[in-house]
Formats: sequence, structure tokens, C-alpha cells
Amino acid sequence: MGIDLPAEAPRDCPLCPRLVAYREAVRAKEPTWFNGAVPSFGSETAELVIVGLAPGVTGANRTGRPFTGDWAGDLLYATLDKFGFSKGTYAADPGDGLRLSRAMITNAVRCVPPENKPVGEEINTCRPFLQARLAALPKLKVIVCLGKISHDSTLRALGVKLGPHPFGHGTRYDVSVNGRPVVLLSSYHCSRYNTNTGRLTAAMFEDVFAAAKEALG
Repeated sequence: MGIDLPAEAPRDCPLCPRLVAYREAVRAKEPTWFNGAVPSFGSETAELVIVGLAPGVTGANRTGRPFTGDWAGDLLYATLDKFGFSKGTYAADPGDGLRLSRAMITNAVRCVPPENKPVGEEINTCRPFLQARLAALPKLKVIVCLGKISHDSTLRALGVKLGPHPFGHGTRYDVSVNGRPVVLLSSYHCSRYNTNTGRLTAAMFEDVFAAAKEALG
């Protein structure tokens, strides 16, 4: 894996002009928020990595921790707790003392995009951070991708062709990171829209993490 960037973007990452402009506009309105490239959260010895899409404007962009402060995080952290991947109590605040166990959460795009929709160029520009993040985890065994953008960008980060590995809820593929075998699982994103419309239920989401835990052994 050719790594050109570090595993974590600088807080004031300058690489995507549209995202920088949006980040600065939000900062002008809400100067006490994090308003930066959100770092990954979890253990550097993680065996499981969850790859989301991007920070939400009032969630991770506000709090500075992935999936913290919005509905998607409520479901994700409750599920991680149920399967033993966290310790402590999630209180939607980075100061809640929550710790992840054997796990890390990151995003395909590190800065908040307008309307939660990064464009292709931004996804491509941020991908080396994802590539470096995955490569820097020596014990990585399982990746869970949340949504199609995460799924596709993760495959591209690993140099895997998309055609034979289409996105779908509950899909499972054998990939490799630094020559080591890794299981890649995917789920519909745990967004409020998906859960409100019934596209994703808590049981469906839990099924993916049950598969992840089984794959970890």
C-alpha cells in the first residue's frame, strides 16, 4: 500500500476547498465547536475498524469525535456496547470517558461536507488518510463499512476492484491489508433517515456486528 499521507489529517486540513469553505462558515457561526478534520477514535491495536462516511455538522464536527452527538452515533455506540467493543457509558460527549475495546472508528472523509454529501473529488483526496489509517493497525482483522461510499472508498484504498465486490447490506469479502487477511463487512449506514424509513433496523445492524465478532474469533 503506497502511503502518501499520515493516518490522521491535520485539524485545519487545506486539501478540499469546498470543505474548507464550509468548515469556516460553520466556525464563524459556532466558534466553540470542533470544526475541523475529525480524528479517528479508538485503539491503535484495534482488530476491528468501523469506517463511516463523514462527520455530521452537529455531530462529530461539533464534538470532535466520530459519530458523537447525533442519531447515528446513538445506534452505533449502543451496538458496540452490546457486542463488547466499548467500556464505559456513551453520553454523546467526548468527555464521557467512553473507551473502545479492540475497535476503532474512522471516516472515509474526515471533514464535514455540506448536506452530508462529499463529492467524488473530496472522497478521492481524503482516501490516502484512510489508506494510511488501515495500514497503521498491526492487529486489524475486520473492517465494517457503513454505507456505499465507505464501502467503495475502503475497497479502493486497499487496491481492490469494485466490480466483483458490490456493496450490499451484510456483504462479506476477503481482502488484505499489508499482505494480511482481513474480512470486510458492510452495512447500510446507521443514519436517522435509514432507520426512520425502515431500510435499516437495529436487528439488521446488530447482525453485521455479530458477524464481525464471529470473524474476530
